[in-house]
Amino acid sequence: MPFSSLGLSPSLLRTIGLRGYSAPTPVQAATIPAVLQGRDVLASAQTGSGKTAAFVLPLLQQLQSIPYDKPRKVRVVILVPTRELATQIGEEIRSLSQHLPQVTKVAVVFGGVSINPQMMHLRGGADIVVATPGRLLDLAVHNAVRLTDVTSLVLDEADRLLDLGFAEELGRILAMLPAQRQNLFFSATFPPSVQALAQTLLREPIRIELVPEPEQAPDITQRAIAVDAGRRTQLLRHLIGQNGWRRVLVFVATKHAAEMVADKLRKARIYAEPFHGELSQGKRTQVLADFKASRLKVVVATDVAARGIDIAQLPVVVNYDLPRSAVDYTHRIGRTGRAGESGLGLSFVSSDTLAHWRLIQKRQQLELPLEQVEGFEPLQAAQAATAAEEADSPPSTGGIKGKRPSKKDKLRAAARREP
Repeated sequence: MPFSSLGLSPSLLRTIGLRGYSAPTPVQAATIPAVLQGRDVLASAQTGSGKTAAFVLPLLQQLQSIPYDKPRKVRVVILVPTRELATQIGEEIRSLSQHLPQVTKVAVVFGGVSINPQMMHLRGGADIVVATPGRLLDLAVHNAVRLTDVTSLVLDEADRLLDLGFAEELGRILAMLPAQRQNLFFSATFPPSVQALAQTLLREPIRIELVPEPEQAPDITQRAIAVDAGRRTQLLRHLIGQNGWRRVLVFVATKHAAEMVADKLRKARIYAEPFHGELSQGKRTQVLADFKASRLKVVVATDVAARGIDIAQLPVVVNYDLPRSAVDYTHRIGRTGRAGESGLGLSFVSSDTLAHWRLIQKRQQLELPLEQVEGFEPLQAAQAATAAEEADSPPSTGGIKGKRPSKKDKLRAAARREP
């Protein structure tokens, strides 16, 4: 099926041709006609499936049919969970709109940077606003943006938006929008929170669920290594050196862990940088640029980057800390094995995270053996097993004075052994 059969305008088809797109991806073929018809859409599609172009192309065409206003009125709002995703979508919109007869003004706004330049950019209005929820609310409070003329709302990575605690902010934004509008929901997964929101807002949506065929599934080898928590950094250094990994994305649970692990790697002469929400936008942009250009070998990231990093030919993702949920596990390892490349998703499992790892395996329907690396065999697991055996055995009646069991201890132990 060619793009020309989807109802797109000649100017958009020209842009598509210049970009070398030969045929629409499945999500584009299903979404573009639905959006052009004005239908609400509820789409499940994985990262890398072409979903950004799937909603940007028809929305751009719709904007071309609206007479130019001065100042410009915001017609499209695209809400995303992270700064990086906002930037990527903004770049895609600018690229796809460059040959349109009517200029499209897009504003990309997010927190973590000064609000003043964003307010200045919004003087005179904008056609499309790509935003994180908190910053969009800030701009609305400052009267820098009006949402009363919005005709289309897009929630991209809807599950991540709600998972990161944006539910209250989303509710406040929705209250500012016109009741009559087109709603487009895109998400890799649909937990109950997303389903409930979709049922509330969407009107007879077209449901698009695209499951990759086995031959199209990412080529990602998944492994798990048992290691004591205190030796994970040493093991990481060993694996990087032994395997000659060129670029490694390491996920940790906290900002402190990101700083600490990156610092230890640098002391071992491995060029590494932390990546978390408290870094300035300039620093985050620089880290990603260095990583993409292979000037940086390791990025140690919190989950703020789980869907914001899009690095071609990223060979390895390491779960230094296990993710909070099975869904986050999918998003993390999905950073590798993209665009036909093979990749490795590696998880470190210690004695205190073993139960959580088993839960992730169960929900992901995985059966991965816990490997051990020579020289890094977990000691804590063996000690825990020994302690458990000693707890199940009868207490000794001899030994050092003061350590022998009392009469009450003996009675309690006997009671435990009774059936």
